[in-house]
Amino acid sequence: MRLSTKIFSALFIVTMIAGIVLSKWVIEGINFSGTKFFYVFNAYNIAGLVVIALNTLFGVILYARFLRSLKLSRAIFFSTFPVTLFYAVALFLIASARTLDGEVAAFFRNVLKINSTFNALLWCVLVTLVYLLVVFLIYAYMCRPVQRVEKIALRLSDGRVREENFDIGNSKQFKNIESSLEKINYNYKEKENLAKLADLEAQKFIPKEFLNFLGKNSVAELELGNQVQKHATTLLCSITGQSKTNFALSLEENFNFINSYLNIVSPIIRKHGGFVDKYLGDGVLAVFPRPENALECSTAICRAIEIKNRGQRSFPNVDERISIHTGEVIFGVVGEEDRKSPTIVSENASLLSKMTEIGSLIGGKVIFSKQTLNDLPTKFQFAYRYIGLVSLGANEKMSLFESLESYPRKKRERLIHLKRSFEDGVRAYNDGNFVRARANFKEVLKYVSDDKASYVYFNKACDKMEEDIS
Repeated sequence: MRLSTKIFSALFIVTMIAGIVLSKWVIEGINFSGTKFFYVFNAYNIAGLVVIALNTLFGVILYARFLRSLKLSRAIFFSTFPVTLFYAVALFLIASARTLDGEVAAFFRNVLKINSTFNALLWCVLVTLVYLLVVFLIYAYMCRPVQRVEKIALRLSDGRVREENFDIGNSKQFKNIESSLEKINYNYKEKENLAKLADLEAQKFIPKEFLNFLGKNSVAELELGNQVQKHATTLLCSITGQSKTNFALSLEENFNFINSYLNIVSPIIRKHGGFVDKYLGDGVLAVFPRPENALECSTAICRAIEIKNRGQRSFPNVDERISIHTGEVIFGVVGEEDRKSPTIVSENASLLSKMTEIGSLIGGKVIFSKQTLNDLPTKFQFAYRYIGLVSLGANEKMSLFESLESYPRKKRERLIHLKRSFEDGVRAYNDGNFVRARANFKEVLKYVSDDKASYVYFNKACDKMEEDIS
């Protein structure tokens, strides 16, 4: 029992005893005169009225607390019991008012006009209606927590509850239900948080952008065989020039060395709207929805690796080779039920590998296809040059281009100025006009001696001319 309840109980007992003692003066103060009622006030009966009023107040408080400690069924019974008792007494008094003797009975007969059976019946009907109204209000009040529980349960079932605490109120039984619902809500939010954490962890292996391509919201929705075909741009970035490093570093140091560069490349890819489909040891295969994003990303990667090379003097520098192609890509889930692997399925991977080999041969950092160039918006401006053809099959070839944005400013400006000479030389070489091709590349090398692409084409043109002479 709470301390406040003990205090109210003590006050109730004290005022009840005092009220019993003073009830004599309270009753003597009541007077009747025909149809009139009046009360004679003096110090004793006023004190008695005050004490009885306090006793009634304390009794109501204790009774309310008693009801709150009961279960709903018992609380409803004990809350309606006094009303029902009062109703029964009222019906009895109305029914027997004409036969009772005394001043009180005469007073009520005169006031209520109970002088016939019909009037008595009307009063019984009125009292009954009042009784039913009071009982309805009691039931409505006592059952309000049930409605709150229903609303909370509905929100819990829909996953829409975010409150920390529920306010159901009323009896002790509902306090227990309130506590149980809060525990359910807490467990629900904990599971939801764990699911979000698991989803965030899964996104480290399965990018959210990949899920968006498949029209899924979480990893849990992925099913074996899910696939969708999209027009997208793929980018293959390979980190080369590590052969010397591999012999100087332990296995763990070599992994850390590679990851130090991949930790630069991956955030840049995400920043430019792409995502990493897979890591390829010393490189990454990334996907972009738009080709201009892939080209801007390639320039940013080249500049970031150049800065890291300058700042990492204890290790040999690395070179990046980036190949970009645009075409149809299938995003899907492959594998088996026990191990699913979301990935892209396309011929682009093998084509990008060929482009990377060509880029390594001619020393180009960023190579992209004619399809990528065709898909660029007109307003997108950047420096590039045509570098030749790559064979895709028996009779199929594809034009390749090199982005000049990755070169230092002075070299880039010279290459842009000599772009026409270089491209004319490539076309002359493709047409078999090796003399003209050699002259064009010689002109480029005169101003940009370290242009490896011109150097390779110059030597190949010379070799072809020697073959023709022999």
